[in-house]
Amino acid sequence: MPMLKIFVGTMYGGALDVAEQVKPLFEEAGYEVAIFDQPILDDLIGSPTDLALFCVSTTGSGDLPGNIVPFARDLEEKSPGLDGLRYGLIALGDSSYGDTFCGAGRHLDALLEGQGAQRLGERLEVDAMETFMADDEALPWVEQWIDAQQLKVA
Repeated sequence: MPMLKIFVGTMYGGALDVAEQVKPLFEEAGYEVAIFDQPILDDLIGSPTDLALFCVSTTGSGDLPGNIVPFARDLEEKSPGLDGLRYGLIALGDSSYGDTFCGAGRHLDALLEGQGAQRLGERLEVDAMETFMADDEALPWVEQWIDAQQLKVA
């Protein structure tokens, strides 16, 4: 059974809630799923990762939440090279912050691509100004993502 790892960057739990809500969709598609709410780089590269999903909220002025900062810092500093990693990204933000809207997700996306990882499809950006519960947008996006990227294995 292939392994999907969900990496969460969250301040108040919204991104973790999204990860927990979408997990069953991947299990139904045939994946073993692990959620990392205190992710470190070794969680990604220390064991096989067939597919990764990043659920990241934005704090402050487009900043990464504290729980995922060590992961991002190590990704940047250690440059592990992620050729062959396929991933998706759900970014949570608030458009009232203007230019920094979903800044953490965009930053992490750029870091992953810079290491050679391949994002499958478009990044989902959820705007708290338009969507009260992020999973209301994330669930249909994940269903469509699984279909569009032909990710079903079961």
